[in-house]
Amino acid sequence: MQDLAGLSYFGQLLTVFLRLMTEHHKTFMRKLLFSLSIALLIQLSAVAQKRISDLTLVYEANVTTGSKTPQLGDAFDGATTTVYIKGNQSRSEMVSALASFTTIHDSRTGTSVLLQEVNGQKLLIRMSADNWKEKNKRYEGITFTNTGQKKQLAGYDCLQATAKMKDGATFTVYYTPDLMPENMEFDYQFINLNGVPLEYELTQNNLTIRYTVSKINLNPVAASKFDIPTSGYRELSYDESRKMGIVK
Repeated sequence: MQDLAGLSYFGQLLTVFLRLMTEHHKTFMRKLLFSLSIALLIQLSAVAQKRISDLTLVYEANVTTGSKTPQLGDAFDGATTTVYIKGNQSRSEMVSALASFTTIHDSRTGTSVLLQEVNGQKLLIRMSADNWKEKNKRYEGITFTNTGQKKQLAGYDCLQATAKMKDGATFTVYYTPDLMPENMEFDYQFINLNGVPLEYELTQNNLTIRYTVSKINLNPVAASKFDIPTSGYRELSYDESRKMGIVK
């Protein structure tokens, strides 16, 4: 009888233990499911915003001068700008009927090289990290505010944002948050943008230039794209180029 009583007591303890374990299990499972949900959301966010090291973008320029008679700005209508990004290196090439302008920038050192070709004259301008910051100081502190408008460009869903600079100037940009370069210094005016600009519009007086992406390539970019020419160019210092009005 004592054995049966002991067994009965043990059974009661086992029942209580199982009940407690069941309640503990429910609490544990709720915490586990919550943790898994948070982890899944983080993972989905990381997948949605793809950080990339190699990227090529091609933009087409549409120029409006607001004049019925031909203007100098019309010569840049249809110009193409190609941006190459590879790790901390970036190269931006603008080619038009009149001239070509190339900027090669190293975000690790902050240094840059500008290449210009106008009427057969080739210029090479080296810029220190301080020169680069001075050239782009108007974009320091730039902010972007989403407007709620959306559209699709080159197969990517884009958000519209209004950019505002410290001097009060504004412009509009459509960008995709689905692509995020590891190096956002490829175009300093978009350094604080949460994605890649696929269309933006700049206005100065009566001149309006709209840049619209026509091609996006995620294939590896050749390292040779960032080689600096060693001949064929007249080299100027940054200060010399400023005095001549070449760099503003």
